[in-house]
Amino acid sequence: MKNDLPLNPQALDLDEPVGGLSSYPPPDRWDDWTEYDPTRWPEKVEKHYSLIPTICFNCEAACGLLAYVDKDKMRVQKFEGNPAHPGSRGRNCAKGPATLNQVNDPERILYPLRRAGKRGEGKWERVTWDEVLDDLAGRIRLALQEGRKNEIMYHVGRPGHELIYNQRVLHAWGIDGHNSHTNVCSAGARTGYAFWHGFDRPSPDHSKARFILLLSSHLEAGHYFNPHAQRIIDGKMDGAKVCVVDTRLSNTASKADYWLSTWPGSESAVLLAMANVLLQENLFDREFFHRWVNWEEYLREEHPTEPQTFEMFLEILKQTYAQYTPDFAAKESGADACMIVEVAREVGRAGSALSTHVWRNAAAGNLGGWQVARALEFLAVLVGAVGTPGGTAPSAWNKYIPAPPMMPPPPNAWNELMWAREYPLAFFEMSFLLPHFLKEGRGKLAVYFSRVYNPVWTNPDGLSWIEALTDESKVGRHACFTPTWSETAWFADYVLPMGHASERHDLMSQETHAARWIGFRQPVLRLALERQGKKFNFTYEAHREAGLGEVWEEDEFWIELSWRVDPDGSMGVRRYFESPYRPGEKLRIDEYYRWIFENSVPGLPQAAASEGITPLDYMQKYGAFLVENNVYELHRKVLKPEELQGSVVDPVTRVVKKNGAPIGIEIDGSPVAGFPTPSRKLEFYSKTLKDWHWPEHSIPGYIKSHVHRDNIDAVKGEMLLLPTFRLPTLIHTRSGNAKWLYEISHKNPVWVHHEDAERLGVVTGDLVRVQTAIGYFVDRVWATEGMRPGVIACSHHLGRWRLKEDFGGERWSTALVDLKQVEPGKWMMRTIHGIQPFESSDPDSSRIHWEDAGVHQNLTFPVQPDPISGQHCWHQKVTVSKARVEDRYGDVFVDTNLAHEEYRRWLQLSRAASGDLRRPLWMIRAYRPAPEAFYFPAE
Repeated sequence: MKNDLPLNPQALDLDEPVGGLSSYPPPDRWDDWTEYDPTRWPEKVEKHYSLIPTICFNCEAACGLLAYVDKDKMRVQKFEGNPAHPGSRGRNCAKGPATLNQVNDPERILYPLRRAGKRGEGKWERVTWDEVLDDLAGRIRLALQEGRKNEIMYHVGRPGHELIYNQRVLHAWGIDGHNSHTNVCSAGARTGYAFWHGFDRPSPDHSKARFILLLSSHLEAGHYFNPHAQRIIDGKMDGAKVCVVDTRLSNTASKADYWLSTWPGSESAVLLAMANVLLQENLFDREFFHRWVNWEEYLREEHPTEPQTFEMFLEILKQTYAQYTPDFAAKESGADACMIVEVAREVGRAGSALSTHVWRNAAAGNLGGWQVARALEFLAVLVGAVGTPGGTAPSAWNKYIPAPPMMPPPPNAWNELMWAREYPLAFFEMSFLLPHFLKEGRGKLAVYFSRVYNPVWTNPDGLSWIEALTDESKVGRHACFTPTWSETAWFADYVLPMGHASERHDLMSQETHAARWIGFRQPVLRLALERQGKKFNFTYEAHREAGLGEVWEEDEFWIELSWRVDPDGSMGVRRYFESPYRPGEKLRIDEYYRWIFENSVPGLPQAAASEGITPLDYMQKYGAFLVENNVYELHRKVLKPEELQGSVVDPVTRVVKKNGAPIGIEIDGSPVAGFPTPSRKLEFYSKTLKDWHWPEHSIPGYIKSHVHRDNIDAVKGEMLLLPTFRLPTLIHTRSGNAKWLYEISHKNPVWVHHEDAERLGVVTGDLVRVQTAIGYFVDRVWATEGMRPGVIACSHHLGRWRLKEDFGGERWSTALVDLKQVEPGKWMMRTIHGIQPFESSDPDSSRIHWEDAGVHQNLTFPVQPDPISGQHCWHQKVTVSKARVEDRYGDVFVDTNLAHEEYRRWLQLSRAASGDLRRPLWMIRAYRPAPEAFYFPAE
């Protein structure tokens, strides 16, 4: 047939390749891979490449990349997938290859810059790395010597291997200084999962599932979406069905077998109705629930006068959840009751092969969103799908974090600028409240590091961040680590260029599937040059030779900085940054990873030896290593005799303790690992929540969101704004210099259901004003059937801006704006012009054909902290109206006085710690300090 012919008929004359075609270059040819130069066709001009693996830095999935380094020019020609990577398996989304845009961006920052005028004035001067290091080290040393430990803060957006490397740094300094973005991202879901099993994330085994239940859009975007999407498709090809619970008709929902379009915040009601169906129809795993759930503790604590039997527990359980009928859930959510029942029965039929996932979505949008994750995990527990083939495991089972050399002890320090006493159960730092804490005089910062983080743009209430960052009495010195210009970098004192995916070292491991692996991010041009026999002390020296200015990496920066903080070793800091191979000498970055690969990764030394190379050589060659495959049911692991030596078993709870700390639980007379909860079981009942002043939420339940239907007055024009969905091509602020990605995606219109559009008198392309509690933004309408009536949606990935015409923002992605404080606390932003062609060393910059940069909606959102999880509740109650005569596309107005009032209003919802403890000792805490730091100091 004609359609069977190749596009180029000459291909019919080619010999069939021996062994068939290969999807990827074989690793044994990566040192010298040959391709024909496509720009010289039809001539056959060979080009020789060194293929060097690294890890993508354009989302949290840590997929593998292969950099094709041109051996003649010593520059990266392209990035493709790394087939040796166990998580991504050689496949990447659009963001991986676009790393090339970021590396070659003509506007990237190549040298350290220091502010030369007032903060935000836009005056900068080039300085040396030595000047930067000496200034920051002197300030840190003085703060430590004067006992001002809590005035040093490191605020990270996208981590590398933070829990390994940077924890060493901050703990060596003796500070509780780690701040993160997690409470504007995923703390809600983490909390819901952790109250069940002590781990803070799910790891679904999609490829072996019989039913996949997603509160996400994981075929197109979301947490680890590329590795997950691959395995969702694997599961579907093996017969699995997919259900998507999402208000918006995402691409994922369009490919699902079931789509439940729920009113935002009602998801817990829907999931608990499914649980009710499982209970009433006896579609649950009685044996698993009896053995691994803390039902006995629940009866002892809440029903002490009832018979303490499993049958009584089941009776109470069914009575408790009988209120969550499918009709009730349908009324709350708008989803079809019959479909809720049908999905519940699919869950029951799937049994232990039910994979589930929620990350941001409803858990991040709503007051009480953490209960969405708890309700979702309730379904997995009911059918026994915890850590099973095709089920959903705790995250830590599918990650591997190798121990580094010489880990400092945790410090006796607690920083209330991040871990405020009003939020004792907050799952991560209350980072987005920092401007308000500073405004209230709770503290100040001597040195503030922001690392690949853009709180002015990413966080809610960004103008309060500008007010804080421009106040030198609150923030003494701000050093911004960033590979690109950002809205936050503009207000820093130092802008320090750190490398992209192919320009830095770190280790990654993510829970992509039922396995454990590590991935090695490395500076590929440095490695290519060193293979030619050249030597460098620092990565920025290699980049200087390769034409990348003095772009550096944090790993080496922290070593240098720590040596200058403690130049003679008298403070006890320097010793943690000395070589494990050359006592007393400064640690080199290759020695750090050499030690880890030789001593901390099971099986890696043996795999390397089988090829006659060192473990470091192995990781530099392949870029990843599979530590363990098919990891399932680790809670059943029997404790070893040496682990049990000196232990005791509680006669009531059967918890195995050693030196007062739980290490396992006795099940059927056998001591096993269990789960890292107080009961060592899956905790349907959380005594922690009861003891810490939240008894009404001690079991999975339904918390009415702040944007529940009852709180939305449609007569007044009020609607619900859903601002949390991602685009598959963009990554918060790090993709701003990726021209390929912005050519694809550069608009974030307001999704409006046709009924609402008709009521408002608008059509696609018209302007609307969206009024929040603290201001408004003006955007264009996209009228669609893919959204519930009464709800609007707008992606948070767009709306980038800059304040100067030709400097301080990536012109591929930013609009030029005028930002003024028209009155104290009242800010007005207006677009001067959108994206335009510009002249640069990249000819594509003169070919830009798009103008729209989107609208920055986050500026207009007040902070809305959930009182338990600490998660910022992203969904907004808004008033939508046709734009006024004076409105222009992209307008933003914010009153930060109102923003602080909203902060105070939400603060009143919290229930502060009231005993001796700041926080339950068993709960996870990032960069965990010493146990004594968990106690309030004596008065």
